[in-house]
Amino acid sequence: MNETVLIFGSGGQDGHYLHRLCSERGMAVATVSRSSGSHPGDVADPEFVQAVVAQIRPDYVFHLAAWSTTAHEALAHNHATIAGGTWNVCEAVRSSCPDARVFITGTGLQFENRGQPIDENCPFAATSPYAVERIHSAYAARYFRSLGLRTYVGYLFHHDSPRRRPDHVSMKIAQAAVRISSGNRVPLELGATEVEKEWGFAEDIAAAMLTLVEQDDVPEAVLGTGVAHPISRWLDLCFGRVGLDWTDHVRPVEGFQPQFARLVSDPKTIRTLGWEPRVEIDELSRLMMREVSALATT
Repeated sequence: MNETVLIFGSGGQDGHYLHRLCSERGMAVATVSRSSGSHPGDVADPEFVQAVVAQIRPDYVFHLAAWSTTAHEALAHNHATIAGGTWNVCEAVRSSCPDARVFITGTGLQFENRGQPIDENCPFAATSPYAVERIHSAYAARYFRSLGLRTYVGYLFHHDSPRRRPDHVSMKIAQAAVRISSGNRVPLELGATEVEKEWGFAEDIAAAMLTLVEQDDVPEAVLGTGVAHPISRWLDLCFGRVGLDWTDHVRPVEGFQPQFARLVSDPKTIRTLGWEPRVEIDELSRLMMREVSALATT
């Protein structure tokens, strides 16, 4: 009998690629999203979560739902979706299918960051409402693990794909490069271009999630490339693909204060389980620019 996967937050880039990878492995995939999915609904609603888990009785559950923003204004939504959603998912699994494996999403932003590589053993830091909710979720996963549930936490570092929303800096840059090369010369306003972070591919990170939950010895791991590049490198790649020098078309935002100067992972643990990223920054820029260019001509 095929294994069954239930994905909460299937509408985002991670849910898309995870769905695809699971389907390619012959798994039956059920999806939950507030706006789409095979089971439309909200992970913040405990009765809905209990009902859908009891109906499907999955072998694997992934909680990917969240707004990926550190803004204070998103506090209530992130509390309900990230922290509340974790409680709802774990309790529903405990009640209906306690042998299932549960993946809870963490983030590199919930750790103390001094610019050095971060692994899963580094201390947490409550630097934003988003970080607080991710910390809450990690401790909730550990609590349910103490009750015998097989919960896993994967701490995701920055990753992208052609499915990234336009408000994220990587897609904003790719779209600006295509727009400007097409004749619209309005400059791109951007913050600190020297900030360094990872540029992983969402499909690679989805594969890392599967690697983590399909083994029994490691309950938590950093999921990242371990390689950081400045935003200026991404600008070079995207604008260079359309024959432009980004320094002629980018206007700095006055008074911009970045959240960090460098955010990079130490993914040694997940690599000991056999996972390696396949797509590097150059190929990622090619994939995203190709998609943006194709959409611009339709």
